[in-house]
Amino acid sequence: MTRAAVLAGLGAWAPPRVVTNDEVGSRIAETDEWIRTRTGIGARRVAAPGMSTREIAVKAGTRALRSSNLATVDYLVLATTTPDQIIPATAPSVATEMGLTGVAAFDLNAACAGFVYGLAVATGLITSGVTDSVLLIAVDVLSTITNPNDRMTAALFGDGAGAVVLRAGEQGEPGAFAGFDLHSAGEHADLIKVPAGIRTYSMPDAVAEENDRYISMAGKEVFLAAVANMSSSSRTALARAGQAIGDVDRVVGHQANIRILHALAKQLDLPQDRLVTNIERFGNTSAASIPLALVDGVTSGALHPGHLVLLTAFGAGFTWGATTVRWPDLAVEPVD
Repeated sequence: MTRAAVLAGLGAWAPPRVVTNDEVGSRIAETDEWIRTRTGIGARRVAAPGMSTREIAVKAGTRALRSSNLATVDYLVLATTTPDQIIPATAPSVATEMGLTGVAAFDLNAACAGFVYGLAVATGLITSGVTDSVLLIAVDVLSTITNPNDRMTAALFGDGAGAVVLRAGEQGEPGAFAGFDLHSAGEHADLIKVPAGIRTYSMPDAVAEENDRYISMAGKEVFLAAVANMSSSSRTALARAGQAIGDVDRVVGHQANIRILHALAKQLDLPQDRLVTNIERFGNTSAASIPLALVDGVTSGALHPGHLVLLTAFGAGFTWGATTVRWPDLAVEPVD
């Protein structure tokens, strides 16, 4: 049989502090109804001051490893837009804190598409024979780069982490990933960005504006691009996996905006009840959003063993992609 990467463990964690729409609305002069109507978000989790990306990643990674019943892994891939520092990468410190001393560990940044990109990288490492197991952790602390007073973005983003363990297996067995499709479009990089960075501060006499360290986003353009590209990539991934749209039992898309997810379902000609969503409780957690939704899907009973699950995401860069998995039987802890 052909070697495959198989989902063996799943876990997620989010900071305990819940920030309601009323709290956000008091800063941006909008109501709970206004925020819910436009985004589908009712609340989000926010990290305590000083809580690191490493700390949140370790909590999710530990749960995924526990779910897998594996004592260790060979590789750790950390998908994040908010590393604790530029150098060194955050992944090695996550591995060390988890007791995974000596394993290969590196960061990956594909913004909100980071989890799907990370799945492709992990799958490639396993199917090529480089390794037999990978822990992929997707984590973002977007509260650190979100302007709390920006009417366009303050209500959207939350913090959290989700993780999966992939092991070597065979194509066709439950949990085997199939049909990856990935893309980027750098010509649209300015439509979702945090302007400040190394180049800004290294230029002679350059002074970054306060707002340069926060996310800016062209909402309408991003909405249209997200729906078009996720639906197209989903169709390609399904075709590569030898599946049809009608075979899909559940769609777990990046939890950016409920309107985007509903539009995606419409584009794919699938009923909305096949969407797995938790954006109402967690907001947009960037790379972490899909694994957080997967955990919620299992613990709520929306995801069952045997379901054909379509995963798709879109993020800054632009970056986007999709893949499929036949859902396995996993023991998963609920997000606190």
